[in-house]
Amino acid sequence: MPADLAVIGLGHHGLPLAQAATAAGVDTIGYDTDPRPVAELAAGRSPVDGSLTAPEIRRMLAGGFRPTTNTAELGRVRTAVLCAPTPLGPDRALDLTAVTDAARALAARLRPHTTVLLESPVPPGTTEGLLRELLEAGSGLRAGRDFHLAYSPGRLDPGSRTHGFAGTPKVIGGLTPACTESAAAFYGRLTDKVVRARGPREAETVKLLETNFRHVNIALVNEMAVLCHELGVDLWDVIRCAETKPFGFQAFRPGPGVGGHGASVDTIGAHRPLRLVELAGQVNERMPQYVVQRAATLLNEHGKSARGARILLLGITYKPDLPDRQGSPADEIARRLMDLGAAVAYHDPHVPDWRVRELPVPRADSLYEAAAHADLTVLLQHHRTYDLQGLSVKAQLLLDTRGATPAGAAHRL
Repeated sequence: MPADLAVIGLGHHGLPLAQAATAAGVDTIGYDTDPRPVAELAAGRSPVDGSLTAPEIRRMLAGGFRPTTNTAELGRVRTAVLCAPTPLGPDRALDLTAVTDAARALAARLRPHTTVLLESPVPPGTTEGLLRELLEAGSGLRAGRDFHLAYSPGRLDPGSRTHGFAGTPKVIGGLTPACTESAAAFYGRLTDKVVRARGPREAETVKLLETNFRHVNIALVNEMAVLCHELGVDLWDVIRCAETKPFGFQAFRPGPGVGGHGASVDTIGAHRPLRLVELAGQVNERMPQYVVQRAATLLNEHGKSARGARILLLGITYKPDLPDRQGSPADEIARRLMDLGAAVAYHDPHVPDWRVRELPVPRADSLYEAAAHADLTVLLQHHRTYDLQGLSVKAQLLLDTRGATPAGAAHRL
Protein backbone atom coordinates (compact mmCIF):
# COMPACT_ATOMS: atom_id res chain seq x y z
CA MET A 1 0.00 0.00 0.00
CA PRO A 2 1.52 3.39 -0.98
CA ALA A 3 2.61 5.82 1.73
CA ASP A 4 3.63 9.47 1.79
CA LEU A 5 6.86 8.91 3.74
CA ALA A 6 9.47 6.25 4.37
CA VAL A 7 11.74 6.73 7.37
CA ILE A 8 14.81 4.56 6.78
CA GLY A 9 16.49 3.65 10.06
CA LEU A 10 14.34 3.20 13.15
CA GLY A 11 16.75 4.45 15.79
CA HIS A 12 16.91 7.54 17.97
CA HIS A 13 16.76 9.83 14.88
CA GLY A 14 14.22 7.98 12.77
CA LEU A 15 11.56 7.11 15.33
CA PRO A 16 10.87 10.68 16.57
CA LEU A 17 10.61 11.79 12.93
CA ALA A 18 8.15 8.99 12.19
CA GLN A 19 6.21 9.94 15.32
CA ALA A 20 5.99 13.61 14.27
CA ALA A 21 4.96 12.68 10.73
CA THR A 22 2.29 10.24 11.87
CA ALA A 23 0.90 12.80 14.33
CA ALA A 24 0.71 15.32 11.47
CA GLY A 25 -1.37 12.91 9.41
CA VAL A 26 1.44 11.85 7.07
CA ASP A 27 1.01 8.21 5.99
CA THR A 28 4.35 6.79 7.19
CA ILE A 29 6.27 3.55 6.95
CA GLY A 30 9.43 2.81 8.93
CA TYR A 31 12.06 0.68 7.23
CA ASP A 32 14.94 -1.08 8.92
CA THR A 33 17.16 -3.97 7.82
CA ASP A 34 17.17 -5.41 11.35
CA PRO A 35 13.99 -7.44 11.92
CA ARG A 36 14.25 -7.23 15.72
CA PRO A 37 13.36 -3.55 16.22
CA VAL A 38 10.75 -3.84 13.48
CA ALA A 39 9.08 -6.75 15.28
CA GLU A 40 9.24 -4.94 18.64
CA LEU A 41 7.68 -1.81 17.19
CA ALA A 42 4.99 -3.77 15.34
CA ALA A 43 4.09 -5.36 18.68
CA GLY A 44 3.76 -1.91 20.28
CA ARG A 45 6.82 -2.22 22.49
CA SER A 46 9.29 0.53 23.35
CA PRO A 47 12.71 0.47 21.62
CA VAL A 48 15.77 -0.43 23.68
CA ASP A 49 17.10 3.13 23.65
CA GLY A 50 13.85 4.44 25.13
CA SER A 51 13.54 7.14 22.46
CA LEU A 52 9.78 6.56 22.57
CA THR A 53 7.56 4.91 25.15
CA ALA A 54 5.32 1.92 24.49
CA PRO A 55 2.14 4.07 24.65
CA GLU A 56 3.68 6.45 22.10
CA ILE A 57 4.48 3.53 19.79
CA ARG A 58 0.94 2.20 20.12
CA ARG A 59 -0.50 5.63 19.26
CA MET A 60 1.71 5.70 16.16
CA LEU A 61 0.47 2.28 15.07
CA ALA A 62 -3.11 3.37 15.65
CA GLY A 63 -2.36 6.42 13.48
CA GLY A 64 -1.26 4.23 10.59
CA PHE A 65 2.49 3.89 11.13
CA ARG A 66 3.80 0.65 9.61
CA PRO A 67 7.28 -0.72 10.49
CA THR A 68 8.68 -3.04 7.80
CA THR A 69 11.75 -4.83 6.46
CA ASN A 70 10.30 -5.06 2.95
CA THR A 71 12.35 -2.95 0.52
CA ALA A 72 9.47 -2.99 -1.98
CA GLU A 73 7.71 -0.49 0.28
CA LEU A 74 10.45 2.07 -0.47
CA GLY A 75 9.32 2.33 -4.08
CA ARG A 76 5.85 3.53 -3.15
CA VAL A 77 6.55 6.76 -1.28
CA ARG A 78 6.77 10.43 -2.17
CA THR A 79 9.46 11.23 0.41
CA ALA A 80 12.25 9.09 1.86
CA VAL A 81 14.36 10.21 4.82
CA LEU A 82 17.60 8.37 5.64
CA CYS A 83 18.20 8.27 9.40
CA ALA A 84 20.84 5.54 9.53
CA PRO A 85 23.37 5.59 12.41
CA THR A 86 26.90 6.89 11.79
CA PRO A 87 29.02 5.88 14.80
CA LEU A 88 32.64 6.87 15.20
CA GLY A 89 35.12 4.38 13.77
CA PRO A 90 38.53 3.48 15.26
CA ASP A 91 40.06 6.49 13.46
CA ARG A 92 37.41 8.79 15.05
CA ALA A 93 35.88 9.38 11.62
CA LEU A 94 32.16 8.76 11.08
CA ASP A 95 31.37 5.25 9.86
CA LEU A 96 29.03 5.62 6.89
CA THR A 97 28.39 1.90 6.35
CA ALA A 98 24.74 2.06 7.45
CA VAL A 99 24.10 5.15 5.31
CA THR A 100 25.63 3.41 2.31
CA ASP A 101 23.47 0.32 2.85
CA ALA A 102 20.34 2.45 3.26
CA ALA A 103 21.12 4.42 0.09
CA ARG A 104 21.59 1.24 -1.95
CA ALA A 105 18.33 -0.22 -0.65
CA LEU A 106 16.49 2.97 -1.60
CA ALA A 107 18.22 3.38 -4.97
CA ALA A 108 17.00 -0.01 -6.17
CA ARG A 109 13.40 1.17 -5.65
CA LEU A 110 13.72 4.91 -6.30
CA ARG A 111 11.04 6.45 -8.53
CA PRO A 112 11.06 9.79 -10.39
CA HIS A 113 9.82 12.87 -8.47
CA THR A 114 10.68 11.35 -5.06
CA THR A 115 12.19 13.68 -2.46
CA VAL A 116 15.20 12.06 -0.76
CA LEU A 117 16.46 13.56 2.49
CA LEU A 118 19.43 12.64 4.65
CA GLU A 119 19.37 13.36 8.41
CA SER A 120 22.28 11.20 9.63
CA PRO A 121 25.38 13.04 10.88
CA VAL A 122 27.86 12.92 7.98
CA PRO A 123 31.02 14.73 6.85
CA PRO A 124 30.35 17.80 4.69
CA GLY A 125 30.08 16.79 1.05
CA THR A 126 28.44 13.40 1.68
CA THR A 127 25.00 14.29 0.32
CA GLU A 128 26.16 15.68 -3.02
CA GLY A 129 29.03 13.17 -3.21
CA LEU A 130 28.61 9.64 -1.86
CA LEU A 131 24.82 9.67 -1.43
CA ARG A 132 24.11 11.24 -4.82
CA GLU A 133 26.43 8.79 -6.58
CA LEU A 134 24.84 5.75 -4.93
CA LEU A 135 21.30 6.88 -5.67
CA GLU A 136 22.04 7.76 -9.29
CA ALA A 137 24.01 4.59 -9.96
CA GLY A 138 21.38 2.33 -8.40
CA SER A 139 18.33 3.99 -9.94
CA GLY A 140 19.46 5.35 -13.27
CA LEU A 141 17.88 8.66 -12.28
CA ARG A 142 19.60 12.02 -11.95
CA ALA A 143 19.50 14.02 -8.72
CA GLY A 144 18.12 17.53 -9.15
CA ARG A 145 16.41 16.59 -12.38
CA ASP A 146 14.55 13.31 -11.83
CA PHE A 147 14.37 13.38 -8.02
CA HIS A 148 14.98 15.91 -5.26
CA LEU A 149 17.93 15.52 -2.89
CA ALA A 150 18.64 17.50 0.30
CA TYR A 151 20.24 17.31 3.73
CA SER A 152 18.65 18.26 7.06
CA PRO A 153 20.55 17.72 10.31
CA GLY A 154 18.79 15.91 13.13
CA ARG A 155 18.47 18.38 16.01
CA LEU A 156 16.21 16.74 18.57
CA ASP A 157 16.96 16.78 22.28
CA PRO A 158 15.95 13.27 23.45
CA GLY A 159 13.60 13.31 26.39
CA SER A 160 13.19 17.09 26.37
CA ARG A 161 9.83 18.40 27.55
CA THR A 162 10.44 21.88 26.18
CA HIS A 163 11.96 21.33 22.73
CA GLY A 164 9.79 18.96 20.72
CA PHE A 165 9.90 18.27 16.98
CA ALA A 166 7.47 21.03 15.99
CA GLY A 167 9.25 23.66 18.09
CA THR A 168 12.75 22.89 16.80
CA PRO A 169 13.56 24.73 13.54
CA LYS A 170 14.54 22.48 10.63
CA VAL A 171 17.66 23.43 8.65
CA ILE A 172 17.55 22.33 4.98
CA GLY A 173 20.14 22.41 2.22
CA GLY A 174 19.10 21.11 -1.20
CA LEU A 175 21.18 20.12 -4.20
CA THR A 176 19.23 22.72 -6.23
CA PRO A 177 16.82 25.49 -5.21
CA ALA A 178 13.95 23.23 -6.29
CA CYS A 179 15.32 20.45 -4.05
CA THR A 180 15.42 22.85 -1.11
CA GLU A 181 11.83 23.95 -1.68
CA SER A 182 10.60 20.37 -1.99
CA ALA A 183 12.29 19.51 1.31
CA ALA A 184 10.90 22.69 2.89
CA ALA A 185 7.39 21.76 1.80
CA PHE A 186 7.73 18.37 3.50
CA TYR A 187 9.25 19.60 6.77
CA GLY A 188 6.83 22.53 6.84
CA ARG A 189 4.12 19.98 7.63
CA LEU A 190 5.99 18.87 10.76
CA THR A 191 7.72 21.91 12.24
CA ASP A 192 6.91 25.55 12.93
CA LYS A 193 9.99 26.95 11.22
CA VAL A 194 12.17 25.96 8.27
CA VAL A 195 15.62 27.50 7.79
CA ARG A 196 17.13 27.30 4.29
CA ALA A 197 20.89 26.79 4.07
CA ARG A 198 22.82 27.71 0.94
CA GLY A 199 23.34 24.07 0.07
CA PRO A 200 23.89 20.53 1.39
CA ARG A 201 27.44 21.20 2.58
CA GLU A 202 26.34 24.13 4.71
CA ALA A 203 23.50 22.11 6.20
CA GLU A 204 25.85 19.19 6.93
CA THR A 205 28.31 21.53 8.61
CA VAL A 206 25.55 22.91 10.85
CA LYS A 207 25.40 19.51 12.55
CA LEU A 208 29.18 19.42 12.86
CA LEU A 209 29.26 22.88 14.46
CA GLU A 210 26.37 22.22 16.85
CA THR A 211 27.78 18.91 18.08
CA ASN A 212 31.32 20.19 18.54
CA PHE A 213 30.04 23.37 20.23
CA ARG A 214 28.50 21.18 22.94
CA HIS A 215 31.61 19.07 23.44
CA VAL A 216 34.05 22.00 23.52
CA ASN A 217 31.99 23.89 26.09
CA ILE A 218 31.50 20.81 28.26
CA ALA A 219 35.27 20.31 28.14
CA LEU A 220 35.77 23.88 29.33
CA VAL A 221 33.56 23.46 32.39
CA ASN A 222 35.08 20.03 33.07
CA GLU A 223 38.50 21.67 33.19
CA MET A 224 37.05 24.38 35.41
CA ALA A 225 35.64 21.70 37.75
CA VAL A 226 39.10 20.23 38.28
CA LEU A 227 40.65 23.67 38.76
CA CYS A 228 37.95 24.90 41.14
CA HIS A 229 38.23 21.79 43.30
CA GLU A 230 41.96 22.43 43.65
CA LEU A 231 41.31 26.10 44.52
CA GLY A 232 38.48 25.35 46.94
CA VAL A 233 36.04 27.32 44.78
CA ASP A 234 32.36 26.31 44.37
CA LEU A 235 32.09 26.04 40.59
CA TRP A 236 28.33 25.50 40.72
CA ASP A 237 27.94 28.85 42.40
CA VAL A 238 30.26 30.40 39.82
CA ILE A 239 28.06 29.08 37.01
CA ARG A 240 24.90 30.24 38.80
CA CYS A 241 26.25 33.75 38.94
CA ALA A 242 27.78 33.76 35.46
CA GLU A 243 24.56 32.71 33.74
CA THR A 244 22.86 35.90 34.92
CA LYS A 245 24.87 37.75 32.26
CA PRO A 246 22.35 38.50 29.47
CA PHE A 247 24.87 38.28 26.63
CA GLY A 248 28.13 36.55 25.72
CA PHE A 249 27.68 33.53 27.99
CA GLN A 250 25.83 30.22 27.81
CA ALA A 251 25.82 27.97 30.84
CA PHE A 252 27.22 24.44 30.55
CA ARG A 253 27.77 22.15 33.49
CA PRO A 254 30.46 19.56 34.23
CA GLY A 255 29.83 15.88 34.67
CA PRO A 256 31.48 12.46 34.86
CA GLY A 257 31.95 12.27 31.09
CA VAL A 258 30.12 12.99 27.85
CA GLY A 259 27.65 10.43 26.52
CA GLY A 260 25.02 10.39 23.83
CA HIS A 261 24.84 9.67 20.12
CA GLY A 262 26.31 12.98 18.93
CA ALA A 263 29.99 12.24 19.37
CA SER A 264 32.45 15.06 18.75
CA VAL A 265 34.17 14.83 15.39
CA ASP A 266 37.72 16.17 15.32
CA THR A 267 38.72 14.91 11.88
CA ILE A 268 36.70 15.29 8.68
CA GLY A 269 37.76 12.76 6.05
CA ALA A 270 40.96 13.85 4.39
CA HIS A 271 40.69 17.39 5.72
CA ARG A 272 42.79 18.75 8.54
CA PRO A 273 41.80 17.89 12.11
CA LEU A 274 39.96 20.38 14.30
CA ARG A 275 42.61 20.91 16.97
CA LEU A 276 40.35 22.51 19.58
CA VAL A 277 37.79 19.70 19.25
CA GLU A 278 40.54 17.10 19.50
CA LEU A 279 41.75 18.67 22.75
CA ALA A 280 38.20 18.92 24.09
CA GLY A 281 37.75 15.22 23.40
CA GLN A 282 40.86 14.42 25.42
CA VAL A 283 39.60 16.52 28.35
CA ASN A 284 36.18 14.89 28.36
CA GLU A 285 37.62 11.38 28.02
CA ARG A 286 39.66 11.95 31.20
CA MET A 287 36.60 12.72 33.33
CA PRO A 288 35.70 9.11 34.26
CA GLN A 289 39.26 8.65 35.55
CA TYR A 290 38.98 11.90 37.51
CA VAL A 291 35.70 10.76 39.10
CA VAL A 292 37.36 7.52 40.23
CA GLN A 293 40.31 9.50 41.58
CA ARG A 294 37.96 11.76 43.57
CA ALA A 295 36.08 8.69 44.86
CA ALA A 296 39.28 7.03 46.07
CA THR A 297 40.46 10.26 47.71
CA LEU A 298 37.14 10.72 49.52
CA LEU A 299 37.31 7.18 50.86
CA ASN A 300 40.89 7.72 52.05
CA GLU A 301 39.93 10.97 53.78
CA HIS A 302 37.32 9.02 55.71
CA GLY A 303 39.73 6.27 56.72
CA LYS A 304 38.72 3.75 54.06
CA SER A 305 40.48 2.19 51.10
CA ALA A 306 38.99 1.77 47.64
CA ARG A 307 39.99 -1.88 47.83
CA GLY A 308 37.08 -3.72 49.33
CA ALA A 309 34.92 -0.59 49.53
CA ARG A 310 31.22 -0.93 48.76
CA ILE A 311 30.44 1.68 46.10
CA LEU A 312 26.94 2.42 44.81
CA LEU A 313 26.59 4.15 41.41
CA LEU A 314 23.36 6.07 40.86
CA GLY A 315 22.08 6.69 37.36
CA ILE A 316 24.03 4.88 34.63
CA THR A 317 22.31 6.31 31.54
CA TYR A 318 23.82 9.10 29.48
CA LYS A 319 20.84 11.39 29.97
CA PRO A 320 18.33 11.87 32.80
CA ASP A 321 15.00 10.04 32.72
CA LEU A 322 15.88 7.91 29.69
CA PRO A 323 17.07 4.29 29.51
CA ASP A 324 19.60 5.03 26.73
CA ARG A 325 23.16 4.20 27.83
CA GLN A 326 24.88 5.13 24.57
CA GLY A 327 28.33 6.49 25.45
CA SER A 328 27.57 6.69 29.17
CA PRO A 329 30.70 7.17 31.32
CA ALA A 330 29.26 4.76 33.91
CA ASP A 331 30.83 1.72 32.22
CA GLU A 332 34.37 3.07 32.37
CA ILE A 333 33.90 4.35 35.92
CA ALA A 334 32.66 0.93 37.05
CA ARG A 335 35.60 -0.82 35.35
CA ARG A 336 38.13 1.48 36.96
CA LEU A 337 36.57 1.07 40.41
CA MET A 338 36.60 -2.70 40.00
CA ASP A 339 40.28 -2.52 39.04
CA LEU A 340 40.90 -0.81 42.39
CA GLY A 341 39.23 -3.73 44.13
CA ALA A 342 35.92 -2.01 44.95
CA ALA A 343 32.64 -3.92 45.15
CA VAL A 344 30.38 -2.00 42.74
CA ALA A 345 26.57 -2.01 42.75
CA TYR A 346 24.14 0.31 40.97
CA HIS A 347 20.68 1.79 41.05
CA ASP A 348 18.82 3.14 38.04
CA PRO A 349 15.03 3.16 37.69
CA HIS A 350 15.37 2.93 33.89
CA VAL A 351 17.90 0.08 33.63
CA PRO A 352 16.77 -3.31 34.97
CA ASP A 353 20.11 -5.04 34.38
CA TRP A 354 23.69 -3.98 33.64
CA ARG A 355 26.77 -5.93 32.67
CA VAL A 356 30.37 -4.75 32.84
CA ARG A 357 33.06 -6.95 31.29
CA GLU A 358 30.30 -9.46 30.56
CA LEU A 359 29.60 -9.80 34.28
CA PRO A 360 26.33 -8.71 35.91
CA VAL A 361 26.56 -5.72 38.25
CA PRO A 362 24.36 -6.12 41.36
CA ARG A 363 21.27 -3.91 41.20
CA ALA A 364 20.00 -2.28 44.38
CA ASP A 365 16.28 -2.72 44.95
CA SER A 366 15.95 -0.31 47.87
CA LEU A 367 17.80 2.93 47.12
CA TYR A 368 17.99 4.31 50.65
CA GLU A 369 18.94 0.97 52.16
CA ALA A 370 21.69 0.49 49.56
CA ALA A 371 23.03 4.03 50.08
CA ALA A 372 23.12 3.53 53.86
CA HIS A 373 25.00 0.26 53.39
CA ALA A 374 27.52 1.58 50.84
CA ASP A 375 30.81 3.14 51.89
CA LEU A 376 30.41 5.63 49.05
CA THR A 377 27.48 6.57 46.82
CA VAL A 378 28.28 8.31 43.53
CA LEU A 379 25.56 10.20 41.64
CA LEU A 380 26.39 9.86 37.94
CA GLN A 381 23.00 10.85 36.51
CA HIS A 382 20.24 12.86 38.13
CA HIS A 383 16.92 11.17 37.37
CA ARG A 384 13.79 13.02 38.46
CA THR A 385 12.80 10.18 40.78
CA TYR A 386 15.84 10.71 43.01
CA ASP A 387 15.17 12.59 46.23
CA LEU A 388 18.66 13.96 46.68
CA GLN A 389 17.93 15.70 49.98
CA GLY A 390 16.76 12.42 51.49
CA LEU A 391 19.58 10.53 49.83
CA SER A 392 22.21 12.87 51.30
CA VAL A 393 20.87 12.07 54.76
CA LYS A 394 20.89 8.29 54.26
CA ALA A 395 24.22 7.92 52.43
CA GLN A 396 27.38 7.43 54.49
CA LEU A 397 29.35 9.40 51.90
CA LEU A 398 27.94 11.00 48.73
CA LEU A 399 29.84 12.25 45.68
CA ASP A 400 27.66 14.31 43.35
CA THR A 401 29.08 14.58 39.82
CA ARG A 402 26.10 16.63 38.56
CA GLY A 403 25.89 19.42 41.12
CA ALA A 404 22.28 18.43 41.71
CA THR A 405 22.31 18.08 45.50
CA PRO A 406 21.55 21.01 47.82
CA ALA A 407 24.62 23.06 48.76
CA GLY A 408 26.57 21.36 51.52
CA ALA A 409 24.60 18.10 51.28
CA ALA A 410 27.28 16.20 49.37
CA HIS A 411 30.79 16.39 47.97
CA ARG A 412 30.49 17.88 44.51
CA LEU A 413 32.68 17.14 41.51
